[in-house]
Amino acid sequence: MPRDLVVPPESFEEILTWLHPDREVAGAMYVQLRHDLAKLFMWRGCSDPEGLTDEVFDRVRKKVHDVKPGYQGDPRLYFRAVANNVVKEDFKKIKTYASLENVDLSKQQTTTTKSEDENIHECLQLCLQALSNDKRELILSYYAKEKQAKIDHRRELAQRLGISVETLRVRVYRIGESLGQCIERCLKQKVE
Repeated sequence: MPRDLVVPPESFEEILTWLHPDREVAGAMYVQLRHDLAKLFMWRGCSDPEGLTDEVFDRVRKKVHDVKPGYQGDPRLYFRAVANNVVKEDFKKIKTYASLENVDLSKQQTTTTKSEDENIHECLQLCLQALSNDKRELILSYYAKEKQAKIDHRRELAQRLGISVETLRVRVYRIGESLGQCIERCLKQKVE
C-alpha cells in the first residue's frame, strides 16, 4: 500500500495534543507508542513491524481531526485498535501467498530459469556497483539484519547518520527505486 510520506504539521501537532496537553510528555508518549506498536507487530509475526507502525500513524493522522473531539479515554487505545486492524489485514495478505517451504526447486528448474536467475543476479551486482559507495553501503546495511536486530540496527544506523528512522526509510526507498529501474534496464538489454 503506497504511503503518503508528507505528514502535514497540523496533523502531527493534533496527534501530540491528543496524546497529552504537555508537549514534552506528548513527545515521550509518541516515541513510546511507536516502540510499543513495532513490538506488537513483531510479536504477532507481521511482515514489516516498522512499516506497519507507520501505517497505523498514517491512518490515525487522517482521522484524528474527526475522532479526537468525541473520543473518551486513553488515545493510545485507539492507536492499538487501529494496529489490530492492520495486523488482521497483514495476516490476510500473507494467506494469499503460497508457501514454498517444502518445494524442491532443483528438480523443477529449467536451464532457462537458471539463466534468468543468473541474469538477475548479474544485473543486481552491476547496478549495486554503479551506486556511489555511500548509497551502496547504506542499502546493504539497511537490509542486513532480521526481526528485532533489524529494528535496532536501523535505529542505530539513523543515529549514526544524524537523521530520523523515517528519513532513513525514505532514503533507502529512493535508492531502491533507482536500483530497481537499473535492474529492469539491464535485464531488457540482456534480452535484446
